[in-house]
Amino acid sequence: MMAQTRTETLIEEIQNLKAQHNAVILAHNYEPGPIQDIADFLGDSLALARWAQKSSADVLIMAGVYFMAETASILCPDKTVLIPDKEAGCSLADTITEEQLLKWKQEYPDAVVVSYVNTSASIKALSDYCCTSANAVKVVEAIDPNRDILFLPDFFLGSHVIRMTGRKNIHLWHGECHVHAAIENETMLKKVHQNPGAELLIHPECGCTTRALAIPPKEAHGLVLSTDGMLSYARNSEARTFIVATEVGLLHRLRKENPDKEFIAAHDEAACPYMNMISLEKIRDALRYGRYEVKVPSATREKALIPLERMVAVV
Repeated sequence: MMAQTRTETLIEEIQNLKAQHNAVILAHNYEPGPIQDIADFLGDSLALARWAQKSSADVLIMAGVYFMAETASILCPDKTVLIPDKEAGCSLADTITEEQLLKWKQEYPDAVVVSYVNTSASIKALSDYCCTSANAVKVVEAIDPNRDILFLPDFFLGSHVIRMTGRKNIHLWHGECHVHAAIENETMLKKVHQNPGAELLIHPECGCTTRALAIPPKEAHGLVLSTDGMLSYARNSEARTFIVATEVGLLHRLRKENPDKEFIAAHDEAACPYMNMISLEKIRDALRYGRYEVKVPSATREKALIPLERMVAVV
């Protein structure tokens, strides 16, 4: 009998510890392949939030970034939420502070605040609605068309919402995800020209969205989709080749679910350093030592729960 590899040993340890602690692993679509492969639930921020609520586990291991663990803690106060690396933050969430949002709200005292889920718990607590890239348009469409909206923090997602809804009273915060913002027009267009007829799947956080949608249909069929939207579309499309403009971790799942199709990164270097901080060793240690627990204070949780429940309710 051959000896187990280091990876096989780690996976066995993780499975034993999960059973011991009644734990599940929730992994985001941008996590590295080995993390996706051992996850009990895999999805985008909205899907993970919904799975966290449905799970009967006592312990939730959030293989993602810090705001996702906070979201799980807000939605599941009776569960223990652990993040394997407490430094796994989010450059987009860091683009707005409580003080900045309070000042912005003073400028538009009657506005409705819609916060992307990629924000801290304290920002959510100051918001009226949360949304994800999957349901941002639907959330905004559910708001009185006569009310001003403060949409934060992602400028590019907000621009997509304006384009889709036609609303003129949406005010945008100028934040961005540094990974998606770095997906350059010229790099993307070069991939399109190298693969004529390919379908182009673009995440709305990308700065190249407007340029991508202007590509003639005969060159590429461009679609703006969330990560779960990309997965669903790729499964059902008759196309054989796709150019994917988002964090490259998603390509692992796309290729695994569609082995007969080709998926090409619009930008090969679009890797989130925070998502890649999670490892099998850190997941094992989180289970073994109960670290690092994320617990949102009750006062913040009570306020943040309202916009999050509104987000989860939108289908």
